[in-house]
Parts: sequence; C-alpha cells; structure tokens
Amino acid sequence: MIQRFSLSDIQAEYILDTKLRQLARLEEVRIRAEQEALAAEKLELEKILGSAKRLKTLVRNELLAVADEFGDERRSPLTRREEAKAFSETELLVSEPVTVVLSEKGWIRAAKGHDVDGASLSYKSGDRFLCAARGRSNQSVVLLDSTGRTYSLAAHNLPSARGQGEPVTGRLNPPSGAGFVSVIMGDDSQQVLMATDAGYGFMANLADLHSKNRAGKTTLTIPRGGRVIKPVAISDRENSLVVAVSNEGRMLAFPLADLPRLARGKGNKILSIPSSRVQSREEFMVAVAVVTPAQQLLVFSGKRHLNIRASDLEHYRGERGRRGNKLPRGFQKVDRVEVTGND
Repeated sequence: MIQRFSLSDIQAEYILDTKLRQLARLEEVRIRAEQEALAAEKLELEKILGSAKRLKTLVRNELLAVADEFGDERRSPLTRREEAKAFSETELLVSEPVTVVLSEKGWIRAAKGHDVDGASLSYKSGDRFLCAARGRSNQSVVLLDSTGRTYSLAAHNLPSARGQGEPVTGRLNPPSGAGFVSVIMGDDSQQVLMATDAGYGFMANLADLHSKNRAGKTTLTIPRGGRVIKPVAISDRENSLVVAVSNEGRMLAFPLADLPRLARGKGNKILSIPSSRVQSREEFMVAVAVVTPAQQLLVFSGKRHLNIRASDLEHYRGERGRRGNKLPRGFQKVDRVEVTGND
C-alpha cells in the first residue's frame, strides 16, 4: 500500500488501524453533500425553466461573459442595403422619349420623340387636338377628367400616332357625361398644380394621381359651379410664382410655396371669387400659370397679346386668396395665358 499510493509508514499504519465503518461513514458524508448540491442545482434549473425572464437573464449574462472573454472588434464590415424588390414591368422596358396626344373627343395615341406637333396630326371628322404630354415610354400617363377624377395608362401600350388612336373609354370607365381635360407625364416625384376655375387649388406629386382602377379615383374636388383647369407642371417650387387670371381681367401673383401639397381635395383659395358668382358663371378663374424668375407670361386677348416679364409681375403680387389687380385696358377679357422662356 505504501508503494501503490506513495504513503508514509505513519499513514499506512493509521489506515490499517481505522475501522471499516468509519471509512464507510466518511464516504456517506461525501455522497450526502453531493446529493444536496445536486438538489439545489435542480431547484435552480426548475426556477429558470419556469420563468422566461430568468431564462433571458441567464442567456444574456452568459453571452456577456463569453463576449468579455473572447470578444474583439468586428473584422467584417456591416453594410445597410435597401429592401429587395421585384422588378416591375415598366423597369424592364426600354426608355424612349414619347409624346402622348389626346383629342377633344377623348382619342389617345403615342408618338416617338418629343418633336411632335399634336395639332398637325390627322383627326376624325368633328374631332381635333386637345393637349399633349411629353415623357418616356416606360412611364405612366395620367389623365384628368371634367369631374376631377384621375386615371393611369401605360404609355408603351398606347396605339401609335401613325393612326388616329383609339377612344380612352375603351380602356377606362369615366362617369357618364364626363370628358377628359388633360394628360400628364413625368416621374412620380414630378409636382403639378391642380386647380379649378372656382379659384381653388393645391400642389400634388404625380405619384398621388395614379390609379390602377379603370374607374380612376377622385383627386380634385370641384366646388359647385366650378370647372377643372388643366394641371400645370412645376419645375421650381421655391422660386416660382402662381399667376391667376379671372375672366374679369383681374390678375394675382403670389409665391407657389404658399400653396399646400395634398394628395387630393379642393385645396386652398388661389383667387378670391364669390361662390355665388362662380355658380352663376359670372366670374371665374380663366387661367392659372406657374412662372419662374427666368420666364415671361403672355396674356392673350383675342388677336392681341401682352408680354409680362417677371419684374412686371410685382405690380400684381399680393397675398394668396386676394382679388388681384386689373390688367391694362384692352386685355381685361383674357382668353388664355402662356409661359415662355427657360425654366
């Protein structure tokens, strides 16, 4: 025993003198201590498994301990990416310049390029050019009708301008008696001025005007007696002026930024016109334009026209919603206005 366990003579003699039951009792004490420790551990594990909060705390503490012991600075960079999106049909199309032409009877067609004169195209008997919009073949065309509803059509699906087109009503379901007023094209972020001749309007993003329904959606609320005015594209919101003209020859100019940006509605008052006079069609807003400092305004009255520079508009500047000042004699019966110059 001395050789096997490397014991001294005294140790070996003590072992031989010890009674077997004393040795057994020492082993029993050790076993009982181990049993109590295991029971305590079992109780603690049961508490952890029975409480989600305790379990979460345990996992957190263990992760923190591992991070403290083995953690170091991240070696691979983290890059934030935009959420993956499926390609839309329009994104897969070739982007070419196109001009979409709409006739007064509601016939639509698309011609390649931006040098197309819609008025020179041929039309069916009793029909003629109404308006045109320039854009890209992979964009949507927004149409506005006389009830204030807007609709969307894919430009690449429109018939060629080599023919006379096709009626819009073959693709859309406008309300009975409604006629189409205008077509608009551009990026979704393109802003336009929406207005009625009752003297109200607002700015809207082109994305707000799109509709997937054949019946379109109500975008412009028309006051009683009012009518829709063709939307006006906006190129410089911060520095542009809104110029409104009434059929009585009153003109008002104010900052475009004074108008709100809405997705739909009646908008804010642009030009002050009594509602009773709008309903009786005695007075209404005959035209509205957006003019930048580099542009000029042409006011047409019969065969005559008046050229108003940006500096000349100061005479007509005022707060939004006012009556405006009278145009010079001979130009107080305004037929239309036109913006010229670089935008």
